Amino acid sequence: MSTARKLRLGPLPSSGSTKLTFTCPASLKADLDRYAALHAQAYGEAVDAATLIPHMLEAFMAGDRGFRKGTATRSAPSKPT
Repeated sequence: MSTARKLRLGPLPSSGSTKLTFTCPASLKADLDRYAALHAQAYGEAVDAATLIPHMLEAFMAGDRGFRKGTATRSAPSKPT
Protein backbone atom coordinates (compact mmCIF):
# COMPACT_ATOMS: atom_id res chain seq x y z
CA MET A 1 0.00 0.00 0.00
CA SER A 2 1.40 3.38 -1.01
CA THR A 3 1.62 6.08 1.64
CA ALA A 4 1.67 8.85 -0.96
CA ARG A 5 -1.69 10.55 -1.36
CA LYS A 6 -2.87 12.82 -4.10
CA LEU A 7 -3.65 16.11 -2.40
CA ARG A 8 -5.63 18.94 -3.92
CA LEU A 9 -2.67 21.22 -3.27
CA GLY A 10 0.22 19.96 -5.41
CA PRO A 11 3.92 20.80 -5.21
CA LEU A 12 4.52 24.40 -4.21
CA PRO A 13 5.87 26.93 -6.74
CA SER A 14 8.42 29.57 -5.83
CA SER A 15 6.96 33.05 -5.47
CA GLY A 16 7.45 36.47 -3.94
CA SER A 17 5.66 37.11 -0.70
CA THR A 18 4.05 39.69 1.56
CA LYS A 19 3.73 39.06 5.28
CA LEU A 20 0.20 38.65 6.63
CA THR A 21 -0.70 37.67 10.18
CA PHE A 22 -4.03 36.14 11.20
CA THR A 23 -5.60 34.30 14.11
CA CYS A 24 -7.29 30.93 13.73
CA PRO A 25 -8.87 28.37 16.04
CA ALA A 26 -6.53 25.75 17.54
CA SER A 27 -8.48 23.02 15.71
CA LEU A 28 -7.76 24.68 12.34
CA LYS A 29 -4.06 25.00 13.21
CA ALA A 30 -3.98 21.29 14.07
CA ASP A 31 -5.64 20.45 10.74
CA LEU A 32 -3.15 22.66 8.89
CA ASP A 33 -0.27 20.91 10.64
CA ARG A 34 -1.69 17.51 9.66
CA TYR A 35 -2.12 18.67 6.07
CA ALA A 36 1.48 19.92 6.04
CA ALA A 37 2.68 16.52 7.26
CA LEU A 38 0.69 14.73 4.53
CA HIS A 39 1.97 17.20 1.93
CA ALA A 40 5.57 16.54 3.02
CA GLN A 41 4.96 12.81 2.84
CA ALA A 42 3.34 13.03 -0.61
CA TYR A 43 5.93 15.34 -2.20
CA GLY A 44 9.08 14.53 -0.22
CA GLU A 45 9.76 18.08 0.95
CA ALA A 46 9.18 19.27 4.50
CA VAL A 47 6.82 22.23 4.65
CA ASP A 48 5.02 23.96 7.50
CA ALA A 49 1.44 25.19 7.71
CA ALA A 50 2.44 28.85 7.32
CA THR A 51 4.04 28.03 3.96
CA LEU A 52 0.96 26.15 2.76
CA ILE A 53 -1.68 28.72 3.71
CA PRO A 54 -1.07 31.20 0.85
CA HIS A 55 -1.14 28.38 -1.71
CA MET A 56 -4.31 26.95 -0.19
CA LEU A 57 -6.01 30.35 -0.32
CA GLU A 58 -4.86 30.90 -3.90
CA ALA A 59 -6.25 27.49 -4.93
CA PHE A 60 -9.51 28.21 -3.10
CA MET A 61 -9.96 31.58 -4.81
CA ALA A 62 -9.06 30.15 -8.23
CA GLY A 63 -11.78 27.52 -7.78
CA ASP A 64 -14.45 29.97 -6.63
CA ARG A 65 -16.58 30.70 -9.71
CA GLY A 66 -18.40 33.60 -8.05
CA PHE A 67 -15.11 35.28 -7.18
CA ARG A 68 -13.68 34.74 -10.68
CA LYS A 69 -16.86 36.06 -12.27
CA GLY A 70 -16.90 39.14 -10.02
CA THR A 71 -13.21 39.79 -10.68
CA ALA A 72 -13.63 39.40 -14.45
CA THR A 73 -16.54 41.85 -14.44
CA ARG A 74 -14.55 44.48 -12.54
CA SER A 75 -11.42 44.09 -14.67
CA ALA A 76 -13.21 44.09 -18.02
CA PRO A 77 -12.69 47.24 -20.07
CA SER A 78 -15.69 49.54 -20.11
CA LYS A 79 -17.66 49.77 -23.35
CA PRO A 80 -18.09 53.13 -25.03
CA THR A 81 -21.62 54.53 -24.76
